[in-house]
Amino acid sequence: MSSADAMETVEIGLQELIGRGYQFVHQTDANGEFEAVVGVRVHDNVVDVVRLNAEDDAIATRVPGTEDNVFEPERWLWRRRGEVAEVLTEVLALPDEEAEEAEEAKALAPAKGCWVPGRGGTSKWLAAR
Repeated sequence: MSSADAMETVEIGLQELIGRGYQFVHQTDANGEFEAVVGVRVHDNVVDVVRLNAEDDAIATRVPGTEDNVFEPERWLWRRRGEVAEVLTEVLALPDEEAEEAEEAKALAPAKGCWVPGRGGTSKWLAAR
């Protein structure tokens, strides 16, 4: 893959991740120097994290939603490290089977939240997360 093709792949990949709900931050060190671009997507019972350190150094993980620190997880469901274009391509190819299973579990689980009194004798459902 040429350098121009790789850049285009990265740009398209990042746009696709944003379209899928990833939130990105530019991580800096204590001196304010740029360290990495980090994207996180929380969906259903998993968290996807993409960290871009340099064009030849990216890491992506899918971790259970129960992990205390998704940036340094004790366990992961999927993980890749390599060049940015390759890692982004693999992240975008990940199936969302966990999301489908979580939707089924949600349908069977009791709803979390409460009814809050409103105006004129009406009530509104306030969902808890």
